[in-house]
Amino acid sequence: MTIRITAGAALTAALLASAAVPAGAEQVFNRIASFPVATNLPADKDKTSTTSAEIITASEDGNTLVYSDSPLGAIGFIDITDPKAPKAGGALVFEGEPTSVAVAGNKVLAAINTSESRANPSGQLAVVDLATKKVDATCDLGGQPDSIAISADKSFAAIAIENERDEDVNDGALPQMPAGDLVIVSLKDGLADCASIKRVSLTGLAEVAPEDPEPEFVSINDAGEIAVTLQENNHIVIIDGKSGTVTGHFSAGATDLEGIDKKTDGQLSFTGKAEGVLREPDSIKWLDNNRLVVANEGDWKGGSRSFTIFDRSGKVLYEAGASLEREIARIGHFPENRAKSKGVEPEGMEIASFNGQKYIFILSERASIVGVYKDTGAEPELVQLLPSGISPEGAVAIPGRNLLATANEADLSEDGGARSHVMLYELGEGEPNYPQLVSKDIDGNVVGWGALSGLVGDAEKEGILYAVSDSVYGMQPSIFTIDATKKPAEITNVLRVTRNGQPAQKLDIEGIALDGKGGFWLASEGDSSKLVGHGLYNVNAKGEIKAEIGLPADLLAGETRFGFEGVTTIGSGDDLTLWMAVQREWKDDPKGTVKLVSYKPKSKEWGAVRYPIEKTEEGWVGLSEITAHGDQVYIVERDNQLGDAAKLKKLYRVAIADLKPGKLGGELPLVTKEEVHDFIPDLKAASNGYVVDKLEGFTFDKSGKAYAVTDNDGVDDSSGETLFFQVNLATN
Repeated sequence: MTIRITAGAALTAALLASAAVPAGAEQVFNRIASFPVATNLPADKDKTSTTSAEIITASEDGNTLVYSDSPLGAIGFIDITDPKAPKAGGALVFEGEPTSVAVAGNKVLAAINTSESRANPSGQLAVVDLATKKVDATCDLGGQPDSIAISADKSFAAIAIENERDEDVNDGALPQMPAGDLVIVSLKDGLADCASIKRVSLTGLAEVAPEDPEPEFVSINDAGEIAVTLQENNHIVIIDGKSGTVTGHFSAGATDLEGIDKKTDGQLSFTGKAEGVLREPDSIKWLDNNRLVVANEGDWKGGSRSFTIFDRSGKVLYEAGASLEREIARIGHFPENRAKSKGVEPEGMEIASFNGQKYIFILSERASIVGVYKDTGAEPELVQLLPSGISPEGAVAIPGRNLLATANEADLSEDGGARSHVMLYELGEGEPNYPQLVSKDIDGNVVGWGALSGLVGDAEKEGILYAVSDSVYGMQPSIFTIDATKKPAEITNVLRVTRNGQPAQKLDIEGIALDGKGGFWLASEGDSSKLVGHGLYNVNAKGEIKAEIGLPADLLAGETRFGFEGVTTIGSGDDLTLWMAVQREWKDDPKGTVKLVSYKPKSKEWGAVRYPIEKTEEGWVGLSEITAHGDQVYIVERDNQLGDAAKLKKLYRVAIADLKPGKLGGELPLVTKEEVHDFIPDLKAASNGYVVDKLEGFTFDKSGKAYAVTDNDGVDDSSGETLFFQVNLATN
């Protein structure tokens, strides 16, 4: 099967159709391993030290990955002899900040920023032996380096000397001297001949601040021609690698964008437009000796959320516009907190041919996604969206082994979040294992989604579920209809929650249950610091809030911000009882217990039982979902850890017969729980990434099939991955 992208939800349609394709009919990329680069920290470093994987390359035999780690001041090595089980290869620490790496033979060339300040930039080129991991030689570069590339014949290297601007000076406006330039150095057997260095002036070329070029990224074609982006100057320059002569240059220009979300307002509305947006490209790659691809990250004035293919004269052959961003929104990865800025920010890139097919890999820094395109010679063909770690910066393809690796720069260790990772993907026969949930267009436009925090099954239709989004999109909570019979599962409808005809605000919806009347009960987790109250809400089939139920004083007396994380119903009519799971211990809870709270809408009677929670050595443990099925209530219990630190993501059950609520303010009965399922193997296998922390939705459909979903935090300080999967409880 081939997938042709034209407009609208073409990729989504192709993904939905893929399940029907016979095995072997199509080759796809799937992630096979995830490597936390903190594993490479030297023994004398604290294991919580910030690390990063930025620019990445591979040895010529494809068995070793090498990446730059700016916070550590090092380059790191990963043994991928077995790519499904990458091993730490250690790190080489420099007196300076590595910015880029490239391999020539058995040598690694590393560009090192040694600047004492932006006003006084300096740097060096270090030649490192791959076998010994020791520095063989260094060359003074005379300025702050950024990107480095090596010619196909290994005869020379080109290094962009950026001499980057200070964003705190003059509001970051150019010019800010000294000017950047390009360095060309001859190589022999991977060793740099420092005496051969040529400096290529790039001043006087750009329309924007021509006296202060700031080279960002370099690429060399098979003819030995160097292409370099001047990102802040919105310009592209072509240089003959042998002579160092500028042979061409052109403005990267501007483009118009249609169908974008340009307001950070929680609405996820893809109806805006922007005209004349400067591209300001970051990475650049030769597609062949006549065509160039640039990723338009943007900088101080621009950022067109796109990538562009030029010919060598500067003629636009293809402009992606908002197409990639819109496809990213359909899989729940749109970074709403960047909507008013530069959106998904394509930054890194890789070009490689696998089995005779040339691919373009576009890395979205803010969406943490890799767009995989086939080069058709004309309009490229989007075939996959791959999940990456947080903020993919660089990528390297190893076609001889059918491998792709991405380097992801964000390390959130200080906040207890995900570490920087290198991700590995393999091309092979089969089906994509990601995305697992996509949205179809509704009323002719993209439906953005994310931060799914609760699930409930439809009462009449098998495979139909409803999910809610939490306060990440606080301007208007939404209820999404999911068709789980499709692969990937498909969001087919969205119901916006309203109050008095206006978008409902100041709600943090964490749980959903059917009300038996075509509407829903919603549970909101309060946070007084954000003026969000704890409460229950009954909405009708149109999403209109018809009843708002605040918590009683006896319950609120012990409140914290960790409130209701799920709601379910038991019984019907006058006997209907709502049961809510409180996430963590409140002030009046004995240590090691949390409340399951009951409420009867007919009598307005409140009650509760105590539920015993597990203990872990790191972080906290809490409840994240409750759902009734048969004669049991099922409860998701999890820690707040991820990756290798994640130890508890489990499903328990309590017999409904044992749910005999006590009076609030008095002694509450302690229920007995039974372990049903461990989700950690599911989370590891779902897409071969690291274990995410927020498993927040669990339910049964009408036929009794169990489903679970993770909360991606709206792609804010998160990889953005939503894992949606059927849970096999057959053995439990």
